[in-house]
Amino acid sequence: MLELAYLRADREDARARLSKRNIDADALLAKALELDEHRRSTQNALDSRLAELNELSRSIGELMKGGKKDEADAARARTTDLKARTQELKEELDAAEKALHDHLCTIPNAPHAQVPPGRTPEDNVTVMQEGAIPELPADAKPHWELGEEYDLLHMDLGVKVTGAGFPVYSGQGARLQRALIAFFLDQATAAGYREIIPPHLVNAASAFATGQLPDKEGQMYHATVDDLYLIPTAEVPITNLYRDEIVDRAKLPVRLVGYTPCFRREAGSYGAHVRGLNRVHQFDKVEIVRIEEPEKSYAALEEMVAHVKGLLRALELPYRQLLLCGGDMGFASAMTYDMEVYAAAQKRWLEVSSISNFETFQSNRLKLRMRGDDKKPRLAHTLNGSALALARIVAALLENNQTPEGIRIPKALQPYTGFDMIRKWTAA
Repeated sequence: MLELAYLRADREDARARLSKRNIDADALLAKALELDEHRRSTQNALDSRLAELNELSRSIGELMKGGKKDEADAARARTTDLKARTQELKEELDAAEKALHDHLCTIPNAPHAQVPPGRTPEDNVTVMQEGAIPELPADAKPHWELGEEYDLLHMDLGVKVTGAGFPVYSGQGARLQRALIAFFLDQATAAGYREIIPPHLVNAASAFATGQLPDKEGQMYHATVDDLYLIPTAEVPITNLYRDEIVDRAKLPVRLVGYTPCFRREAGSYGAHVRGLNRVHQFDKVEIVRIEEPEKSYAALEEMVAHVKGLLRALELPYRQLLLCGGDMGFASAMTYDMEVYAAAQKRWLEVSSISNFETFQSNRLKLRMRGDDKKPRLAHTLNGSALALARIVAALLENNQTPEGIRIPKALQPYTGFDMIRKWTAA
């Protein structure tokens, strides 16, 4: 949630930044400030009545001591009227605060100055690209066919057990999943991230604090009896570990990493571009999360990008880095880089990581503050990134490394898989 003080002090900057999202920023900001003015005027009226009430209460005793009974009775009558009006103003203030809060929740984060304007993914900017695009034979197969042929991946079994978008991994496919998770976690902990195993369900307060509610309510699986949500990413529970906390500046940066399954209800179109692992409702992901001083958060963002690049190089996957335009960014993000890998059999790029700086948008909802040398708390910056999301990584690995002998495993993964080649499984 954007800071109200920022909207008051620099409305023009907020308008210019929000306009990159192709929304009616003027109307949103005007309403926010109008609601804020109403809230403040109601608060002032309440404070004035309370002050008068306190003064009258004090004076009644003095009037009685001075023998001024009639004046004391008049003061008591005025006190009764003030108490009724005070209660009305308290109710008005509650309603004004709720209206302001609800409206602020509809305003997305203001994009950073470097974020390009644009409406669609076609307006994103390619920052860099690395790695040779594999040249496969004409009869090369997409990962969903390879998964069945090598007994690695079964989308139909997932449909049988649960529904579309819930893959089943088996044999060396299951081992590959486990190897990737361990590799990503080991790389993150070696880079200074502290491993966390968080809950896989969160309460509504947690989902609100990181920006999933109310913006993405329809994309989350909701266990209505207990009012809990299956997590769409480890970002949600890990970041919420610091909700309502004040962190000493000396303890920053906070670097955390966690592996979780992720659940997303998001509906997609049909066709080859969403077949197999291209879009699923359950997938595994390793997430890195950071809490930073505001002055250092964009340097931290570049460090996180460099970490993800190192993983993709180790996996020998051709990749590219995109800077998302304002219209393609997530609701809570101030700046996002997407990392995509090339899936050679499909001849298309697949997103495997989003790395974002949220500035104070999440920490304002979290009430996550840092205390510096001046001992005055202020909001910290939060960041997170996929390092990495497994489903599409597996898709690219299978497609790009298919050979007549089998599917080659990148050298960096071989100590984790225990094999260097996936071959067709046969019963003993």
